[in-house]
Amino acid sequence: MTASLFLLFLNAFIASTILPAASEATLWLIVADDPALLWPAIAVASAGNTAGAAVNWALGRFLSRFSDRKWYPLKPKQQQRASAWFQRFGLWSLLFAWLPVVGDPLTVVAGLLRVRFPIFLALVAVGKTGRYIIVALTATAI
Repeated sequence: MTASLFLLFLNAFIASTILPAASEATLWLIVADDPALLWPAIAVASAGNTAGAAVNWALGRFLSRFSDRKWYPLKPKQQQRASAWFQRFGLWSLLFAWLPVVGDPLTVVAGLLRVRFPIFLALVAVGKTGRYIIVALTATAI
């Protein structure tokens, strides 16, 4: 049990960065195998995914001067797309940081735009947790 939750945390953390990972599938498998882990697994996945988003925010906030470097997580096109989302929907766009393609760049852009960290963290956590609740409840319903 503890090992599977630790792996879920790592997977969710990695999935929240630009690196590919399938945290929803991991959560699904854990909850489908042991429904008693429903809420602990949701909490662990949410914490890991939100922590990864916080790293992205810090990259945008503190390392943006390196945006021309190869290792920087956003390409100019990704940054433009995420900035357009942010300008269109404002802070509320952070509720959608869980979305594929635009979500992770959106968290970096929030750092670039100096969104206050407590507000960033609250909105991102709500969106990501909501997504995991839906995934986990679906796993227990089948």
